Amino acid sequence: MIDAVIDFAHRELVAYVGMVLILSAFFMETRGILNSKESPYLVLMALGAGLLAVRAFLIDEWAFFILEVAWFAAAVMGLWALRAVGS
Repeated sequence: MIDAVIDFAHRELVAYVGMVLILSAFFMETRGILNSKESPYLVLMALGAGLLAVRAFLIDEWAFFILEVAWFAAAVMGLWALRAVGS
């Protein structure tokens, strides 16, 4: 089972899905459809960056891995801050 997941993550599809999620969030934010400090934007960014980070790790692209981990962490911290304000 784990081998199938790792094999899937090695494929280009994972990279393209991550890229589409991040670019969708960015384009919608620049068009005023999403706000970068709201959960829909942050969720898209976290999911996209998370997928790309896994892919970068598996193909040994360390600079790209660090970049995506930083984007993922920023998005998750943003979501956490929203949750703390909403409580």
